[in-house]
Amino acid sequence: MVSPASRKSLLKVRVMDFITSTAILPLLFGCLGIFGLFRLLHWIRMKAYLRKAVVVITGATSGLGKECAKVFYAAGAKLVLCGRNGEALEELTRELNTSPATKVQTHKPYTVTFDLADPGAIVAAAAEILQCFGHVDILVNNAGISYRGAIMDTTLDVDKRVMETNYFGPVALTKALLPSMIRRRQGHIVAISSVQGKISIPFRSAFMDKTTAQGRSPVEVAQDVLAAVGKKKKDVILADLLPSLAIYLRTLAPGLFFSLMASRARKERKAKNS
Repeated sequence: MVSPASRKSLLKVRVMDFITSTAILPLLFGCLGIFGLFRLLHWIRMKAYLRKAVVVITGATSGLGKECAKVFYAAGAKLVLCGRNGEALEELTRELNTSPATKVQTHKPYTVTFDLADPGAIVAAAAEILQCFGHVDILVNNAGISYRGAIMDTTLDVDKRVMETNYFGPVALTKALLPSMIRRRQGHIVAISSVQGKISIPFRSAFMDKTTAQGRSPVEVAQDVLAAVGKKKKDVILADLLPSLAIYLRTLAPGLFFSLMASRARKERKAKNS
């Protein structure tokens, strides 16, 4: 009679024999091969999608916008660089044109100078953007301004200026370019926002968005933006560990989150008044 221990041992041996049999190993390697092929095809499709795509980048003269211009240019995209400072845009264009050669064909960028806070300039700017290459494949809404201050110390004019530049301006530009995307049944709209759009941070009452990911350099974030656009991801959080944890904390334990933020606000207020 076979004991339970012997039966269990025999079962283990049979399972191991089955796993290492000639039927399982080819299947396992086949699955790994299919997965690798899928990743390769996905990478090739991403590169093809970005190459020669017409990419409009607002706020391209500095920070994240400038780094995005560099990575999209190196990927072979046709750029339309937008900003308030025409001289800075031309300087960036010269910098891109004289950058080291890449494995893909690059294209001379166009520049369009306008202020997102000026509603009257956006329609004309959109028409000028469309004249550059005839259409737009990807719109990167990156431009924006920052402000730091307490609610009581922030004038309404500051709130209006921030909203005009960071919200109404990008919305107006998107609406102006959207009909051409709809006609072609093709287009990709990217909204660059700060993690502060998901969590409340003291002394940022008027601040809507448009900063680089917390704790990371614009160069790193630009590379991640390029990859996210290439993979057509819907929502990506490009933040360091602490801000990312804060997002989950606000969702799972809002009471604790707001208590921590209130404590931080009191400390900052005390440091400011001392």
